[in-house]
Amino acid sequence: MEQNLYEKVGGEEAIAKVVDYFYSELVLKDDTVNHFFKETDMEKQRRHQSKFISFALGGPNQYTGQSMAKAHEGMNLQPVHFSAIEKHLHDALAHFGVDERDIDTALTKVASLRDDILYK
Repeated sequence: MEQNLYEKVGGEEAIAKVVDYFYSELVLKDDTVNHFFKETDMEKQRRHQSKFISFALGGPNQYTGQSMAKAHEGMNLQPVHFSAIEKHLHDALAHFGVDERDIDTALTKVASLRDDILYK
């Protein structure tokens, strides 16, 4: 049986590393989007994001947080913000050796949530 993307990248432990890198090295250093996280409990954010990315990569759905629309309410996120986060996720996955085809699969899942995230 073919491994799903979640297993292919190394499961939970590997995804936690991707998420750490995603925030520490990319998102929080990007002035386009880092202000959205000024008041954020980053430990909690990292946990949520790990669960979300695990699910996006075909792993178990352990995400129990708010709906995407609810979680982004009042943020009025614009396409430029969404694109920045998408690019950072791409770069974080690439940094850990995930191949482009698999990254595309993950980003397609993320893109499907666009309407629940923008302009809220």
